[in-house]
Amino acid sequence: MDITTIVGLLSGFAALIIAFVMEGGTMGALSSATAAIIVLGGTFGATVLSFTAEELKKVPAILRICFQSRQYDFHSLIDEIVRLSDQARREGLLSLEQNFEEISDPFLKLGVQLVIDGVEGTLLQGLLETDIYCMEKRHKSGIAIFEAAGGYSPTMGIIGTVMGLVNVLGRMDDPGSLGPAIAVAFIATLYGVGFANLLWLPIATKLKTKHQKEAFYREICLEGILSLQAGENPAFIREKLLVFFDRRQREIHSEGSAE
Repeated sequence: MDITTIVGLLSGFAALIIAFVMEGGTMGALSSATAAIIVLGGTFGATVLSFTAEELKKVPAILRICFQSRQYDFHSLIDEIVRLSDQARREGLLSLEQNFEEISDPFLKLGVQLVIDGVEGTLLQGLLETDIYCMEKRHKSGIAIFEAAGGYSPTMGIIGTVMGLVNVLGRMDDPGSLGPAIAVAFIATLYGVGFANLLWLPIATKLKTKHQKEAFYREICLEGILSLQAGENPAFIREKLLVFFDRRQREIHSEGSAE
């Protein structure tokens, strides 16, 4: 479970509610079934209209990614690539079949399998880059759904407020009811802006962050696989892959390798 996602969602909504109550408001004043129907229902409808059924059916899986925590051990990845390159230089590329099942990362496993199969360097690079490109397209499609919802939600809130004000103006003969009616009308705007900035857009941003991390991981894999196939010196491969990191991370990796 990605604890930052849970903490962020709960703290964001809690901060607004607590601040509202501290100013003398009540929880009842923030609840409006009609505003929720307009904002959530309208956002849902507009989002469904914007995407295909094939894209939308992936939303549950995309949400699981947002709430799941996946750790990327970059230093272990580098160590594994260096170990494989050392084995290949000493015993040949075909020797990598002996420990092939021990490779845990699917992308690295695919690359090593292609190396063992003797796929030519340019073709190997093209295949792996295509795999990364397709991954990026899948991820961007999922991110776009939540970005669209974040864009539609505030607009639906404004529409709900306008609808509420139209209703208010139709009841001008009862001045005593105008204040509460106007307050309820503006709840729709609050819902629209609140859901957009505390739910839909943060989820899209979290997915972007996770995508960038996975893409970075695969870029290191790609460079390592190409170096492995080229038969480069293991020590040189380590230094080449460490270039992806800042100085502090390089030092940490060097210390870990020395132990």
